[in-house]
Amino acid sequence: MSSMTSDVIYLDHAATTPLRPEARAEMEPFLGRDFGNPSALYGLARRSSEAIDSARASIAKVLGCRPADIVLTSGGTESNNEAIKGVSLAQQLAGSGRHVITSRVEHHAVLHSCEFLEKFGFEITYLDVDRDGFIDLDDLGRALRPDTVLVTIMLANNEVGTIQPIAEAARIVREASARLGKTIPFHTDAVQAAGYLDLDVGDLGVDMLSLSAHKFGGPKGAGILFIRRRVPFLPLLSGGGQERRRRAGTEDVAGIVGAAIALEASERERPAAGAHAATLRDRLVHAVPRAVQGAELNGHPAMRLPNNTNFSFPGVEGDALVAALDQAGFAVGSGSACGSGSWEPSHVLLAMGVSLERAAGALRITVGRDTTPGDIEALLDHLPNVVARVRAELVPA
Repeated sequence: MSSMTSDVIYLDHAATTPLRPEARAEMEPFLGRDFGNPSALYGLARRSSEAIDSARASIAKVLGCRPADIVLTSGGTESNNEAIKGVSLAQQLAGSGRHVITSRVEHHAVLHSCEFLEKFGFEITYLDVDRDGFIDLDDLGRALRPDTVLVTIMLANNEVGTIQPIAEAARIVREASARLGKTIPFHTDAVQAAGYLDLDVGDLGVDMLSLSAHKFGGPKGAGILFIRRRVPFLPLLSGGGQERRRRAGTEDVAGIVGAAIALEASERERPAAGAHAATLRDRLVHAVPRAVQGAELNGHPAMRLPNNTNFSFPGVEGDALVAALDQAGFAVGSGSACGSGSWEPSHVLLAMGVSLERAAGALRITVGRDTTPGDIEALLDHLPNVVARVRAELVPA
């Protein structure tokens, strides 16, 4: 089975992933023996400082950037907040403008950061998407204007797995920057992409990129933000001079070390992991609509993350289906885990033009490197009966 326990098949890798054993092993000394504060000057502290330097260099190698361009954070949410608010506010203070461009299908960490900026007089352009969740590059080009200070478009969607044309979008923004005679930084939320897509910031053409360690086998509470040199930036956290004065606070050495080890391993295994996941994904894409009456795939069948599927089951509430599958021994998702505390239809699916009924009955199944074909067949064996039972329970007596 794909999970760490014997009584559940774990199929919600978009929500979080198990900690890699090699990351745990490298973290262990910094949870005990090597507990020194990296900012101190004695030997115990230097071991922590040197571990951070080594981790930063390892991360930079994967991203194809300078170690100095890496800011170590508490996770994807903080990385997105730092990038969007920090750059936009710095640009506003410099008199460059107060206009930001994003899409309607971003993670809430991005959308809520943009809503925060609106309270301070910023104007946000929310790009529409098509039925598969893709932005229109022509729309992006038309939205750029002299007072634009930031574009933030995610690399891969956390709910439906859509992979946006980031390199092409970044090129459009660079051309507009040159034409307008100003700097318009481009940020991408790449939290779901690690381990499956190329993260080289030169190839992507981005100025900022966000990652979260627990999405690729690292620990929770550790994140990464790439900020290209000379991008205007106003730090959001004040205090000490850590992270080249871009993010104050004593570093979580163990978390940073674990994040670097997990990212390095994920990048090394990326070709094999992607091929393995795509095989399992394609099995689900073809089999689920045949196994369950009315089931429909949300998003493009192939131009999506190799580990992601998202289906709608009419006549079913997604949360009820998740609960029923949990009782049957399967852990799956009904959308973004960060938004599942209160029920509301997926903003991603609604933006894609999915009906309210289909959005309400959505189920996200995301596989990982330890998921087996047997796990998928077990789900396919149980899914028709579970859906039928949940549908029957929703029918009024």
